[in-house]
Amino acid sequence: MRFMVITKATADSEAGVLPATEDFETMGAFIEELVDAGVLLAAEGIGPSSTGARIYFDGDRKTVVDGPFTESKELIAGFYLVEMKSIEECVEWFKRCPVKSRDGEPTNIEIRRLYSADDFGEQLTDEQRSAVQRREESAAPGYRSA
Repeated sequence: MRFMVITKATADSEAGVLPATEDFETMGAFIEELVDAGVLLAAEGIGPSSTGARIYFDGDRKTVVDGPFTESKELIAGFYLVEMKSIEECVEWFKRCPVKSRDGEPTNIEIRRLYSADDFGEQLTDEQRSAVQRREESAAPGYRSA
């Protein structure tokens, strides 16, 4: 099973404040453990919402709103993509993740399972499964879709 582990934004990350050198070292050691265990597919930090945009869909109408966005506790600062045997295994790994709060506030990470084509059962036709397989074979290395 693949999981996305989402790290939440803080006021500092939204202000573009980068982690201290020591924090890079600590997080780097944790990431190296994931690599050594063969479970890490990707890990990335995400820029502040001021560098992003949102697209709102309302029927045929699409509205683009440039960042920054309010309520930093609901925003994402980074993510990991991992492959684990279960949500329980993923939780155990990420309970050890050296996440720090920068604002003196408690913080959290969120773990969400990623769907694969097999998860859709009979909802996916053979033709749709073949299309998924073609996309996966044609896309950049490491790409997998549902």
